[in-house]
Amino acid sequence: MAFCSSFSPLDQEPGTEQLAAQHGPLLLEFGAPWCAHCQAAQALLASAMQQYPDLPHLKIEDGKGRRLGRNFRVKLWPTLVLLQDGQEMARLVRPDSLQAVEQLLASLATAPRTS
Repeated sequence: MAFCSSFSPLDQEPGTEQLAAQHGPLLLEFGAPWCAHCQAAQALLASAMQQYPDLPHLKIEDGKGRRLGRNFRVKLWPTLVLLQDGQEMARLVRPDSLQAVEQLLASLATAPRTS
């Protein structure tokens, strides 16, 4: 699984416990399909993720009544959260350049491997 172009349905959204038990890297993207900032970031994210074809990417729709975003202290969209073995390694809020997204993903190279 690489770049994901659509948001996960609410009934398929992972829970905090499930994410904490995740092994390996995972990129979470919090946002909303109607959000102009989220739409603008898609091309940047798709381009940067070409270098990481095996990186799982989940788009989580955030908003009123959506707890996962609150658990990750999301305040602005899009917010990208990079997890390694269920632990947050890095985050990027409202990416505005390819370089910013590439820098976030480059932190994978410095992540400790546990598996």
